[in-house]
Amino acid sequence: MEKKKKGHLSEKEKPVMQDDRIHQRSKGRTQDQSPKEELLRLAATAVSCNVRLRSSDMPVHMQERALRCTRSFLDSSSPNLRPNNTHLARALKKEFDSVYGPAWHCVVGKSFGSFVTHSPGGFLYFSLDSLSVLLFQTVVQLVTEPTRS
Repeated sequence: MEKKKKGHLSEKEKPVMQDDRIHQRSKGRTQDQSPKEELLRLAATAVSCNVRLRSSDMPVHMQERALRCTRSFLDSSSPNLRPNNTHLARALKKEFDSVYGPAWHCVVGKSFGSFVTHSPGGFLYFSLDSLSVLLFQTVVQLVTEPTRS
């Protein structure tokens, strides 16, 4: 068994630590809540927003933000008109890009299929009213021009 140097992370720990730093940017999460309390709060948010969570690989505080933003957008749209799915997807994408960094993607519709690759901790699929929402993040890599010799 390989001994680990003090202060150095193993290859398995590096992505986990990176994801933790990314997700700690959220200001809404309190550090003293247990995972059970967080899940109860998420369930209460889902019920209050009339949302059905389908699948998730995302921290609770980010899920709550997505649910609240979606419900807020739908409630602010004109009651006589159907909500515009494209505008909802764009608004949710912009919100998550600005708060949690780039490369978020969002699909909103009544009937769609998907097969996506996402970053760890960056996937949420839920439905509300008659709409389904898929929100996910991909990895962004800087593309540099090759050096000319």
